[in-house]
Amino acid sequence: MLTRPAAGDYSDYFQGYVDRVPDGDVLALLPAQCERMQALLRTASEEQGNHCYEPGKWSVKRLVLHIADGERMFCYRAMCLARGDEQPMPGFDENAYAANDGSDNRTLASIIDDYASVRTATSTLFAGFDNQAWAKRGVANGNPVTTASLPWIIAGHDLHHCAILQERYGLTMP
Repeated sequence: MLTRPAAGDYSDYFQGYVDRVPDGDVLALLPAQCERMQALLRTASEEQGNHCYEPGKWSVKRLVLHIADGERMFCYRAMCLARGDEQPMPGFDENAYAANDGSDNRTLASIIDDYASVRTATSTLFAGFDNQAWAKRGVANGNPVTTASLPWIIAGHDLHHCAILQERYGLTMP
């Protein structure tokens, strides 16, 4: 079981995400989160999928693709580290990604499926890491990162946005 990462294992920017994750087996939490997020999102209509809670904010569909895109990037970093790539990894501009995500031309159902596919790939990738892979360290976006910190960041990012979907977009669990 992975232990909670320590300060210095990831950028201070991600502290709030890591803090959201409950104690326990983070790798077991990831599939459970996926089921919960899918249940939450399936309560929304297509119209709600296009809803922005405030002018200039992302739609539900765009927010869910942001979660999936972020997870893809975090997994890329984990894979690079686990495979021994020692090159510093760049950051990414979440707003540029969101502006070009194509969510306006997709159904909410297709985006839910995309999210679930990413989470399945994440779990499969992480299942293949051994202790040596989990112990790797590197630099991403100019900050330290460990392979073992990335599942915690992914889980916390998901929890953060799940709360936003409920609090600001009014989605409720079935």
